[in-house]
Amino acid sequence: MLTSTPVRELTVLYDAGCPLCVHIRNWLLRQPRLVPLRAVAANSEAARARYPELDHTRTLSEITVIGDRGQVWTGQAAWVVCLWALTEHRPRAHWLATPAGAPFVRVSMLAAAKYRETLAQRGDAPAACDDRCATPR
Repeated sequence: MLTSTPVRELTVLYDAGCPLCVHIRNWLLRQPRLVPLRAVAANSEAARARYPELDHTRTLSEITVIGDRGQVWTGQAAWVVCLWALTEHRPRAHWLATPAGAPFVRVSMLAAAKYRETLAQRGDAPAACDDRCATPR
């Protein structure tokens, strides 16, 4: 998960049309951080301009985190890296990155994917991001 290249900032690409993703993004941005986090809507003009090399369609279905030196984490590793950036959750992130912790990350990611799928099937997901997606103060 972690590299020898220092990470000074992380950008989290999140699905702005997914209520769960927006909720998690807001939660992340409210937490005390050891590493600054920036949230950018996945597949947005801003994301495509900043990271033209990414598969932006894929970033809508899989959490993607980009480090300031070009490091890219997706899926389970991306979620662990987000926790690693948070003051209170770094010790837990280190454990989740081990073989003992990995199953917990996998189950959490599967549960989130199922929840997103259920919302989409019910039509509960908003068509576009509105003022509810604004960065919390």
